[in-house]
Amino acid sequence: MTVFGTRPEAIKMMPVVKALEASSDFRSVVVVTAQHREMLDQVLEDFDLHPDYDFNLMKSGQTLTDITNRVLSEMAKVIPEVQPEMVLVHGDTSTTMAAALAAFYQQIPVGHVEAGLRTWQKYDPFPEEMNRQITDDLATLYFAPTDQSKQNLLLEHHPEKQIVVTGNTAIDALQYTVTQDFKHPVLAQIKNPDAKLLLVTMHRRENQGEPMRRALTAIKEVVAAQPDVEVIFPAHLSPRVQKVAHEVFDGVERVHIIDPLEVIDFHNLAARSYLILTDSGGVQEEAPSLGKPVLVLRDTTERPEGVTAGTLRLVGTDPQVIKTQLTALLTNKVRYQQMATAPNPYGDGHAAERILEALTEYLGGK
Repeated sequence: MTVFGTRPEAIKMMPVVKALEASSDFRSVVVVTAQHREMLDQVLEDFDLHPDYDFNLMKSGQTLTDITNRVLSEMAKVIPEVQPEMVLVHGDTSTTMAAALAAFYQQIPVGHVEAGLRTWQKYDPFPEEMNRQITDDLATLYFAPTDQSKQNLLLEHHPEKQIVVTGNTAIDALQYTVTQDFKHPVLAQIKNPDAKLLLVTMHRRENQGEPMRRALTAIKEVVAAQPDVEVIFPAHLSPRVQKVAHEVFDGVERVHIIDPLEVIDFHNLAARSYLILTDSGGVQEEAPSLGKPVLVLRDTTERPEGVTAGTLRLVGTDPQVIKTQLTALLTNKVRYQQMATAPNPYGDGHAAERILEALTEYLGGK
């Protein structure tokens, strides 16, 4: 049984679901909580995923407590009905933590895809850091995307024989999405064929409000100083994100605020960008495979491998830091190439295969 509830989870679990469905060794049961409804549905449609169970949890003003309670309640009904041999969850959402807890309550083994990411700071990011730590405490199999993730798990005394370094399934997903003949209406609005396209995403709870305003204002000032730069900002549907985005960017020439992108559109726009500014976790993993430098609009990252490899640079939300680092990448070709050609530390596109091999070995040996 695979369980997921948000757009990023769906993207990263899709290669695993597809591999399970193609295998004669497994019967795949897909459960979605719809912690995010509209954005989840986009991914389900794009990849022709058909959930066996859909909790349809999302409601206006939902709290973390609401999500956790309802996932626990619904999973308590579904698990006895399906009687899975293994429940697979992904990453660090409230769906992930609650589904793992529900499986534990019924003594069903949990496999944690993207296990072992850490900032070691309880409230940064919130609630993701504790969600993933709790999930790893409940898990039986750990699918760590990198050696660093494995070492984090070992530091917490998780059994080494139950940890498998797989690479990140986000890299697998790119094989399904990026095409040469991609077209999108926003690209038609960019008249300069030589423009340097900046793809910007920003939505995390800790950045909403004033931190986001500072970061977007810094980007606006760089655009004003660099006439060959264009910005595409797919603005998250959160009212707080929409409010700041329009207050800062409305009326600014060469900045294009668009609706949130479906995954195929996002991956293809990322592939056509010059560089990316983001506070997203998944984008930090995807961009190196596309040869795109990333300025991370966060003070910490649970993906330090990219910083070490040189594909990512932490800039936080300090306007001066953002302007300095962004301007350097736009004007210094050597610096840009160093980041663009740095090795991708997040995998080779075969993570789902390794996960199935580990599942076969574990379940076959029970």
